[in-house]
Amino acid sequence: MVLVTTAPLLLAVAGWMHPRHLTSMTAGHWAVLHIALLPVFPLLVLGLVVPLWGRPRRDAEGALTVLSWAGCLCFAAYYSGLDAVAGISAGVVVDGGVRGAAGRLFVTGDELGRIGVYGLAVASLATCAVLFRRHGVRVLPGAAVLLAACWSFVDSHIFWPRGVFTMLGFALAFALLSAASTRSAEGVRKLARSAKP
Repeated sequence: MVLVTTAPLLLAVAGWMHPRHLTSMTAGHWAVLHIALLPVFPLLVLGLVVPLWGRPRRDAEGALTVLSWAGCLCFAAYYSGLDAVAGISAGVVVDGGVRGAAGRLFVTGDELGRIGVYGLAVASLATCAVLFRRHGVRVLPGAAVLLAACWSFVDSHIFWPRGVFTMLGFALAFALLSAASTRSAEGVRKLARSAKP
């Protein structure tokens, strides 16, 4: 469970410390924070990858698993682009006193981030579909929280307050999905042991 909740919890803390606005006074902190987050954003997908670990089967579940992985890759690539363009680059140009460039960087970064979050939403839907097929209705609470977090993430990013609660939502969703999957797997093992003579 720690593996799937660490990244969203770190992002929630970072969002709490994130400057509200990019100004000449906050630009240095803005850029440094986004440099530190560059390896963290892609790790958000661990909450979707870990429950589907293993070789995909050659059926509908396998196709959904591959779709989830593709959505995770889309998120990791494009959201890292947002972080680099609107986070690092915008912070550096404002800190360097370059006027007028940050607005264009934000527009480009927002487009990249939106594509990434849509990829994450597709991955989330596919992962929830696989987990529902495997574990039934016990995954529905985690799936509901996960999809709400994806919806909020489109325009909240990690900014306080909504973005921080969005990241906490991801952590909660991943914990709920992990617990539902673990309980289901333990139940199957107990049933198999009790069936042995």
